[in-house]
Amino acid sequence: MMDLRAWIGVLTTCLFAAASFASADETGGNWPLFRGDPQMTGVASSSLPESPELLWSFKVKDGVFEAAPVIVGGIAYVGDLDGKLYALDVNTGEKKWEFFTGEQFVGFNTAPAVKDGLLYIGDIDGKFYCMNAADGKPVWGFETEAEINSSPNFYKDNVLVGSQDATLYCLNAKSGEVVWKFTIDDQIRCTPTIAGNRCFLAGCDSRLHVIDLDKGEKVADVPIDGPTGVTPAVRGDLTFFGTEGGTFYAIDWKQAKVVWEWQGKQSGQGIRSSPAVTEQLVLFGGRDKRLYGLDPKTGNEVWSFLTRGKIDSSPVVAGSRAYFGAADGRVYGVNLKTGDKAWEYEAGGHFIGSPAVAEGKLVIASDDGVVYCFGAKK
Repeated sequence: MMDLRAWIGVLTTCLFAAASFASADETGGNWPLFRGDPQMTGVASSSLPESPELLWSFKVKDGVFEAAPVIVGGIAYVGDLDGKLYALDVNTGEKKWEFFTGEQFVGFNTAPAVKDGLLYIGDIDGKFYCMNAADGKPVWGFETEAEINSSPNFYKDNVLVGSQDATLYCLNAKSGEVVWKFTIDDQIRCTPTIAGNRCFLAGCDSRLHVIDLDKGEKVADVPIDGPTGVTPAVRGDLTFFGTEGGTFYAIDWKQAKVVWEWQGKQSGQGIRSSPAVTEQLVLFGGRDKRLYGLDPKTGNEVWSFLTRGKIDSSPVVAGSRAYFGAADGRVYGVNLKTGDKAWEYEAGGHFIGSPAVAEGKLVIASDDGVVYCFGAKK
């Protein structure tokens, strides 16, 4: 018979697993964060049709989109480098509202995040905004000391965001007041990943940081081969991400040690695509024009898919496919089992930002100022 201490250990493990994999329940079928859920797994709870069709496109004159959209309650939100944030009806493409920072070249290159009717986003001037998701009216603002490339994430009543000032800020989500700050030795460009009461940062200081979210204190850090702005994905005890040095890591965050590392054949090619992770595969794009599917347990390459352009866009798993954009101006759907192309759409321009998938639709924006929405025509 199991003693009380053993039962407590089992219960703790189960509770952490529930916290780590409650993505669909946490998001309610929406895509409210950069990678869809707090653990940044890049896995959608919504499926897409076998052959997605273009439902609408929204063109911004002289616009440049490098950011990923989010989708909540039938509205897609996406920020532009021209200083504007747009709220678009996901069914029609109709603009519901726009928010302007006040300066044309002070825009957004990161995804917003939406929770409890409020939208949060940081701009390239270092200002962090909280506004009403319904109409875009500001609620509060917070000034960091450098550009914000990090998308927000949430823990309890707080919102977290990183800045190039090397600081992770934990703010009260309703008031914007500082709860705590955590500073590393170089810029923070990734989105903070959250599982249980732990936060994960892959930094430009060439370390993976594990932070206690209740205390704002370091739990552990692990040296890596170079700087990175890639957002880690967490599944169970492992966190996955790539670096500018071209190495992709799987790190056991509980033991603070590298489980495996992978390098492609073209060494020196940095990885800027944040991974998606399932039980069978961890997926990411490379600047060598390939989407990779690795075994998350061993790091062995299962397959790779070659495009005609660099892949900085982060893949999203929806059903049996991974969807992503590439610098060749195409959006791809790749079969997860075989790595073969299942679908593509040639849009033009370049895709740097990642897709969002919710409500049976995929939304992605290009650097020539166009937002695209794909799904099934009625």
